[in-house]
Amino acid sequence: MSLLVEVFVREPDGSRRILDVPDDVYQSGGFESWRTTVWGSEFVRSLGARFLPVLAEEDLFVEAEDVPAFRREVALLRSRLDEVAHGTQRPRTVEEHRHEIEIRLLIIEAGIRKAEEIGGGVLIW
Repeated sequence: MSLLVEVFVREPDGSRRILDVPDDVYQSGGFESWRTTVWGSEFVRSLGARFLPVLAEEDLFVEAEDVPAFRREVALLRSRLDEVAHGTQRPRTVEEHRHEIEIRLLIIEAGIRKAEEIGGGVLIW
């Protein structure tokens, strides 16, 4: 299984409506195991991440007002990509693991951009 990155908006009644995504858009935020081995790892937590580590316990809902802080967290991880690849569990070489993490961070950033455009939030589940 794979974690999905989606964008949502709040309806007037407070419920969340997940936006439709074209079939050809790849939405993977990582493997299900990454909830604990990457995003929720002690290493990622040690960098000061507070959003992505939530995935170790539950799905991540980033409300619209928190999206800018989430963007900063993702930018921090991208700026320390080599360290994240070395500091997290991996079934592959460090280079392959780094590439996988980079792709997933790019996908998350695309979701963040869309959320910012429409005043929505980001869901990773």
